[in-house]
Amino acid sequence: MSISQRINEIQESIPQHVKLVAVSKTKPNKDIMEAYEGGYRIFGENKPQELVQKYTDLPKDIQWHFIGHLQTNKVKYIAPFVSLIHAVDSIKLLKEINKQAKKNNRTIDCLLQFHIAAEQTKFGLTLEEAQEIVNSDDFKLLENIQITGVMGMATFTPDKTQVKKEFTNLKSIFEELKLKNFPLSTCFKEISMGMSGDYKIAIETGSTMIRVGSTIFGARELFKK
Repeated sequence: MSISQRINEIQESIPQHVKLVAVSKTKPNKDIMEAYEGGYRIFGENKPQELVQKYTDLPKDIQWHFIGHLQTNKVKYIAPFVSLIHAVDSIKLLKEINKQAKKNNRTIDCLLQFHIAAEQTKFGLTLEEAQEIVNSDDFKLLENIQITGVMGMATFTPDKTQVKKEFTNLKSIFEELKLKNFPLSTCFKEISMGMSGDYKIAIETGSTMIRVGSTIFGARELFKK
């Protein structure tokens, strides 16, 4: 089955309101172009350098999502073109994104990342930390970023009950923030959760955006410069 056929198969199996991000990290341009020629336009990358190279080499109507942990000193490289930053977990990072967005005369969409997994290695905020950020005076001064929702990664485990519980937690975090902090925002609507192994559970639990890599492109390879 081709890359385009796999994308079409996933899209046919998910509700219309759920957005598919094809995770193209470590994949060569020819694989992305195969998806592109099949009509697909939303791709996810997790390394700024690799993303900039792909942006430079590939068609300009691609929507690039940054899905990895982003260091503040790397924001400037992706700020001119990135469509959505999935994993914002500090006011420091938000300030830097705002600063670089302003330099590029843009407003950059961001998701707040939450730590919902049992694994300590994953990044993310607690609900209290997120509320502290969005209620802060610093946050109110940021005019070139837009918080459009939340993101989280479940524990890597075959235990579907645990995964569902973690996704349910993220959905309730989203609802709490929507109610208390973004009640009038029409943009605060995304719940980015679910990857190749668990996106069906994520959709059942309320995901509006899934990040799928290996199911589309096959097992991961090292990106060749």
